[in-house]
Amino acid sequence: MRANEGTLDRGLRVVAGLALVALAASGKIGAWGWMGVVPLLTGVLGWCPLYTLLGLNTCRR
Repeated sequence: MRANEGTLDRGLRVVAGLALVALAASGKIGAWGWMGVVPLLTGVLGWCPLYTLLGLNTCRR
């Protein structure tokens, strides 16, 4: 797995993922909020399988 997400992309994913998980855990939004785990994990890992399939890369390397 080579990184295919840039710094800004990763940061936005982590923030969005944390926000969704926090809202789901607090009961403010439904179970769909737990889908925030996906952007959270992809942001932490720096690799997005969908980017790989589509040939996208926001990483400067």
